[in-house]
Amino acid sequence: MPKRTTVILEDEVYEKLLRESIRRYGNARNISRVINELLKRVFEEDVKSELMQLIYSEKIANVTAKEFENFRRNLAKRLES
Repeated sequence: MPKRTTVILEDEVYEKLLRESIRRYGNARNISRVINELLKRVFEEDVKSELMQLIYSEKIANVTAKEFENFRRNLAKRLES
C-alpha cells in the first residue's frame, strides 16, 4: 500500500525530477512514480553491490596443497563423466 510523505527537495533536484517525469510520462504529475523507480533501482544496485563485495572478498580456508589437488582431481573426474 503506498504511503504519503513530505520530502523537501533542492530546486535542482526537483527540476531534474520534473523533466524526467515529463520525458517518461508526458506530464509533471508522475514525479512520485519517477522517484519510486529511481529509488528501487538504487536499492537493487546496493544489494548487487553487497553481493559483489561478498563474491570478491578475501576467503579464508585452511586447505593444504595435497587436499586441493585431490579436490581438483575429483572435480575433473566428475566433469569428464
